[in-house]
Amino acid sequence: MKTAVGILKRHLIVFRRTLWSNMVLNVLEPFLYLSAMGFGLGAYIQDMGGMSYIQFIAPGMVSSAAMWAATFECTYSSFVRLHYQKTFHAMLAGPATVTDVVIGEVLFGIVKNIVFGIVILMVIAAMGQVQSVWSLLIPLFLIFPGAVFSLMALSYTGLINHIDYLNYYITLVTTPMYLFAGVFFPVSSMPGWMQTLAWLNPLYHSVEVCRGLVVGTISMVLWQHVISLLIFTIILAPVPVYFLRKRLIS
Repeated sequence: MKTAVGILKRHLIVFRRTLWSNMVLNVLEPFLYLSAMGFGLGAYIQDMGGMSYIQFIAPGMVSSAAMWAATFECTYSSFVRLHYQKTFHAMLAGPATVTDVVIGEVLFGIVKNIVFGIVILMVIAAMGQVQSVWSLLIPLFLIFPGAVFSLMALSYTGLINHIDYLNYYITLVTTPMYLFAGVFFPVSSMPGWMQTLAWLNPLYHSVEVCRGLVVGTISMVLWQHVISLLIFTIILAPVPVYFLRKRLIS
């Protein structure tokens, strides 16, 4: 674990050097979505689950921005470290194991998940879209979806051998999760079988918890979403270790 934390520190040093270039694009995109959908489409939607449309989608922007940050870190950035920079190989030449490398990558994905979630949370707070002090728990909660998104992305990165294949993951996995997670419309409005499938979507659980904390609708149901994310984490944990061990040892 000490070695994995050392890997995390290495990534944080690099991240600090590229902080602003990383931050601008990741913040600008959800801000544009929030403004366009909230003020544009929201002008034609008077009520969404008892709240204005921009109030409805604002917590989803926090969750989705966090998801994209962890996903891009553990896909494109991890792929570059694995295949082009040979960073993982250099780590393995030292005291690190494949498990240490995976834990370090996932920890950094979680950190970026939290950082970008906090930034968007501050943006929607400045826009007057945060109604509850429970929202202060969001950075702590984002550890759970951050772990799931990082493990999913890193598993796929370890499976492929060409960077262009990452486009399949973004288009076929991450984008559908984004569109059908209840960010832009309630999952309850979808057909029954799609509502059932939504429980397999980690972003859905993240959106529901963030919305509950932002709006202040706290109930035991939120624990079901947290437990679901915890189960996803336990199931996915060995997968990137398996694929990266095959990739690095071979």
